Amino acid sequence: MSAPTRLLAVDHGTVRIGLAISDPERKFAFPLATYIRRNRQADASFFRELVTGEGVGQILLGLPMHLSGHEGQKAQEARRFGKWLGATTGLPVIFWDERFTTVEAEQALLSAGLTKKRRQARRDRVAAQILLQSYLDAGCPGEQASRPLDE
Repeated sequence: MSAPTRLLAVDHGTVRIGLAISDPERKFAFPLATYIRRNRQADASFFRELVTGEGVGQILLGLPMHLSGHEGQKAQEARRFGKWLGATTGLPVIFWDERFTTVEAEQALLSAGLTKKRRQARRDRVAAQILLQSYLDAGCPGEQASRPLDE
């Protein structure tokens, strides 16, 4: 039996990427970093080093869904990024509904009394942590089809 690996959660953005990581037992999520995108080569190098250094065995990528449960342009961009990320790192990428994670992260940071500048610096990684913890709490079920919120 192989050693347990960690999950890396990615809150994809066009400029900033929020990152969170699980413990090896996949029980708890921790905010990791906010990565500022540079170019494909630098981004690829960053992610390859990150997954190796952190002992990551799988990537969880937030999928921005409409309230109706349908995918829009941002979800398609996330899917393209996920395909690239999987090819770059050689790891499986699972997509997980990220509706409201950024809003929840902002509310948590507001409750902590952080200034606007400090909230902005932490928001993406906290959103990734919320995304990852929801996946861990669901028992790491793999990718599931998203549904409208009123079902």
